[in-house]
Amino acid sequence: MPASPRRWTALGIVLTAAFMDNVDATILSVALPRLQRDLGTSPATAQWSLAGYSLAFALLLITGGRLGDIHGRRRVFLAGVAGFTLASVVCGTAMTPGVLVAGRLAQGALAALMVAQVMSVIVAMFGEAERPKAFALLGAVLSAGSVSGPLLGGLLTEFDLLGLGWRAIFLINVPVGVVTLWLAARVMPETRSARPLRLDLAGVALVSLATSGVMYPLVQGREAGWPAWTFAVLAGAVLVVPCLAVQQRRRDRLDGAALVPPALFARRSFTAGVVIVLLVFAGVAAFFLVLTYHLQSGLGWEPIRVALVTLAWPVGITATTRFALRHLGRALVGVGMGVMAAGTILMLACVSTWGADVPWPPVVAAELVLGLGMGLCVPILATVALGEVPADDAGAGSGVVNTAIQLGTALGVAGVGAVFFSLAAAAGFVPATAGTLWCVAAVFGLAALLSPLLPRTRTRTRTRAREPEAGARP
Repeated sequence: MPASPRRWTALGIVLTAAFMDNVDATILSVALPRLQRDLGTSPATAQWSLAGYSLAFALLLITGGRLGDIHGRRRVFLAGVAGFTLASVVCGTAMTPGVLVAGRLAQGALAALMVAQVMSVIVAMFGEAERPKAFALLGAVLSAGSVSGPLLGGLLTEFDLLGLGWRAIFLINVPVGVVTLWLAARVMPETRSARPLRLDLAGVALVSLATSGVMYPLVQGREAGWPAWTFAVLAGAVLVVPCLAVQQRRRDRLDGAALVPPALFARRSFTAGVVIVLLVFAGVAAFFLVLTYHLQSGLGWEPIRVALVTLAWPVGITATTRFALRHLGRALVGVGMGVMAAGTILMLACVSTWGADVPWPPVVAAELVLGLGMGLCVPILATVALGEVPADDAGAGSGVVNTAIQLGTALGVAGVGAVFFSLAAAAGFVPATAGTLWCVAAVFGLAALLSPLLPRTRTRTRTRAREPEAGARP
């Protein structure tokens, strides 16, 4: 299809939604104690206001992407933004813990509908030469959202905006959601699959079983002390995967309407990209989990101070993204992963050298190095993973990549978190942080070793990427 003259404006709109989601996934963490006190709820219920969002979000990402392919990405995006805004009102006005948790579940589910369209809009609306720039902007926005969440949560709660307390965390979404909805309705063009598709309900059921079977025990396992049922549910989720693969191949042969088209994983670029994306986000989530607990619980830093120090991370990403886009290639992915491993080892050296008295400059330096590595590889990863996906399957491909991000994040938090908290209880924060950061560095190293599985970026892509094009700037 011809390039839409409003594609950059449309990208800005969907990136706003992606930013809102990333902020809302983390913004509540610093306000949980006050929320728990005001609503008179238990710690477990308060934690569900965080975990429920992530669980519902991961559960509907693939289905949300396919709904966009079938019914139109603009239409599904509008429904997601409208529902997310209404769910934010429910959360912000909740008077009981049950209403708050229900609102957060709705927020996560509707965020999946809108966020699943972001990558598919890039694939469907942008040509091969412009996709790396669009994916780079997406990476920068996601990083900024992740960092902004705790900072905004701390500021809104601390300064008690309009006397709303923690409720401002949710109600601030309302004006942003309304403006995003209005702009999307006016300027965002409609795209959908060119071939007729129907929603694969059996595929939806199996994907939901597999996703919830992985996410639920990972989210709840550490809080519950990893009882036997968590491992039984994880094992059951693993057994669902081959059943899903068989059902998807059968549905694809029947009418070509599989929820996750098997042809996606026939492309090495997509399969390798998804695996490496999962590893990258597992490592990043684990790094920031360990660092946050070390600085706050171990060193007694205030949440706002931790959030300000963490700003070095998006600064590093921004500094190297432009270079990465000029030198597209799988070798740069491996280099970026190596730099991220180096940043992790630098943080490990800071902890080992200064112990409980680590000053802020070396922490900033370690996070900056980690961000520099992230900026080198993430724009290329997104381009490689989805670059060869047909526009008809853009929503499905986007849903799988987004789900890999969520699963990677959950695995990083659960796996490394379990090691960290066990070591912290037995030996203290400094040995626990040092030991788990070695695990994080190993994850980044494994991703670097897998990078040769990615296809080489084609010369044509590099040449075209350097050509100035009309409308190439947002």
